Amino acid sequence: MKFKLDRNSSHLAGEYFVPAELYRRGFSVAMTLGNAKAIDLFTEQGTRTVNVQVKTIQHKKSVGWTVTRRQIRPNIIYIFVCLNIPDGSPEYYICTAKEARKMVREYKTRSIVNLSKFKGAENSRDFNGQWKKVRAAREPVASKTASRKRGGLRR
Repeated sequence: MKFKLDRNSSHLAGEYFVPAELYRRGFSVAMTLGNAKAIDLFTEQGTRTVNVQVKTIQHKKSVGWTVTRRQIRPNIIYIFVCLNIPDGSPEYYICTAKEARKMVREYKTRSIVNLSKFKGAENSRDFNGQWKKVRAAREPVASKTASRKRGGLRR
């Protein structure tokens, strides 16, 4: 019998695997709740933050991840997860918003980021397991001192 997760379960699996990998790399992670959200994870390391969107497919036989160029927002890291169900380890393809936008292929009825775009020899090195892109995307958290100078945090 062929094993298959429902869509929501596979997406949640991706949303849990990614924080585990980020925790292994010294990040703190907060997950957002709901289905219609632009950001799945808020990550922090020291005084710097990164917003992350996770897209998940179950196995390599899938064509790719459903996403439109319009859905891709600046200053977000996109992590495309292939779970390799039932017996493989997940693969993580990590993109900046600019890179993700270039990967989208739009058709009349749908838009996808095709898994084969990540599988090419050259692209594989640029995206597969490139967790350093998360570290590079970190933005400083506004300090209380800077906030007070702008008129915030008054007592």
